Parts: sequence; structure tokens; C-alpha cells
Amino acid sequence: MTGRVRTVAGDVAAGDLGRVDYHEHLFQVTPLLPGDELDDESAAAAEAAELRESGFEAMIDATPLGLGRDVPALARVAAATGLRIVSATGAHRESHYRADHPLVALNEADLARRFTKDLRSRSGIVKAGIDYWKITRFSRRVLAAAASAHAEVSAPVMVHLEHGSAAHEVLDVLEADGVSADAVVLAHIDRNPDAVLHAELAARGAFLGYDGFARHREHPDSVVLDCLERAAHLGAENRLLVGGDVARRSRYRAYGGLPGLRYLGLRVVPRLIAMVGEDLSDRVLRRNPARLLARF
Repeated sequence: MTGRVRTVAGDVAAGDLGRVDYHEHLFQVTPLLPGDELDDESAAAAEAAELRESGFEAMIDATPLGLGRDVPALARVAAATGLRIVSATGAHRESHYRADHPLVALNEADLARRFTKDLRSRSGIVKAGIDYWKITRFSRRVLAAAASAHAEVSAPVMVHLEHGSAAHEVLDVLEADGVSADAVVLAHIDRNPDAVLHAELAARGAFLGYDGFARHREHPDSVVLDCLERAAHLGAENRLLVGGDVARRSRYRAYGGLPGLRYLGLRVVPRLIAMVGEDLSDRVLRRNPARLLARF
């Protein structure tokens, strides 16, 4: 693996990244989740330490601008735990922001400048988001601004797909703006566990973010793992990533909830290895995320 990955503690060689949890949130405050704020640095450090102890050496903190993102605190957590943390810039889907939030009023050029400034500093990925089968005018501005920042800095782009919807459509928009699909990770694609669709998206070059574990009200972990295995057999093996996306105070052990960030390492990874073997597991956990992130 070649190239370097931008973390909150500085750039690291892609080959030194280790196992990567591609999607978590150590800090997040959003009006969509009242009472589930992640806003305590000591709790963030405790969860990060448990993730590290469960076998992960790195993670992407996928909280973008305006939602409690705290890069200096992420750097302190990284220093305290030894976990390599890649911070996101960008903006989420519009419903995560109050109507009077200043970020919502920014035009494409202003958004692009904010994203690019972060990527030149301590952020290693730019994030956008869409609603369920809907790309709003705000989301379209964010996608265009993310594309502009990518053109300046070559950073990868993460897109939140609500319930896994509109994946091809998002790739079409980004490709029209100059972002190759192989620089894009489609977050929550497993919320639509359609392995044939996933293989199609991988054939276009996109990375596929499987992060719906421990959501048993929707489906058991076996659905996500079975979909991942089938997608791999259909040709997506070099595009698969896994994450936890725990994202809520009520689901953090450090705040008194369950299952915590360690669930991915303790419960999911052993099943993944038993199901698909060491080589494919190493691609999913180490080699694929390193290739996505090694853009600097």
C-alpha cells in the first residue's frame, strides 16, 4: 500500500494504518437526536480506548461541520489512546441542522473553501449526505463543494445514503462534478442489503460502507454479513469496508448504554473472519480502507 493518510495527529503511511473502523462518531450534537448527544471528551476517550483494545488501530470520525465536531479533542483522544483518527469535514443532510444554522446559508464556493481549508489541515475525508431518495438543493451544494475540495486536495468523499437509497444517482452527480467513483465511499449501503446492487456499485469503483451492525430491530448482523460475503463473491471484494456508526449516547458504554464501539471488534470481526477467511477479512479491515484514505 502506498500513499499517506491524513489523521488528526498528522499524516501516516497507508501501510501503517492498521485495522480501520471506517465509520464512528466520538463527538456529535444534532437536533435529530435530542438526548443522545456525544459531547464529553472523557467518554469519547473511554470508547476510543475500548475500540483500540478490541483490535482496531484506526477509525474515521464521520462528524462533519456544525454538529459538535471537535478536532482538537479528537487529537487529544488519539494521543491518549494510540488510536489513529481520521476526521471528516463537509456537511450532513439538511435535516441535521436547524433552519437558522449559518452553514445552511453558505453558497457552494464558501462551503468549498471551508472544506478545503480543513483538508489542508487535519481532516482526511469530506462528507456529504442525502435524504431518502432525495437530493435537496442544500445537499446538491454540499456535493458540489465536496467535489471542488476533492479537486483541490484529492481527499476521498463519504456520502451518507439515507436507508442506502440513491447510490447510483449520487455517483452520477459526483462523477458529473469530476469525482471518480473510486474516491467515494457510500455510507450505510448495507441498509439496503442488495448484494447485486452492491456489486454494480463496486464495478463502478465505489467503496461500500457496511455499518448496520447491532441494529437488531431492523435486521440481525447475519443479514449484513451474508450480504457482504455475497457482494464479495460477485466481485466487490476490493471495495468493502466495515464500521459501527454507534453515534448515540444511549448506545455508548461510557455513557451507561450498550453495545459501545467495542462491539465491532468483539462480536462482528470474529464472525467475519470465520465466514470469509483471513485474506478477505484483511482486505475489508485493512487494505481497502487504506486505499480509500491514502490520497495525501
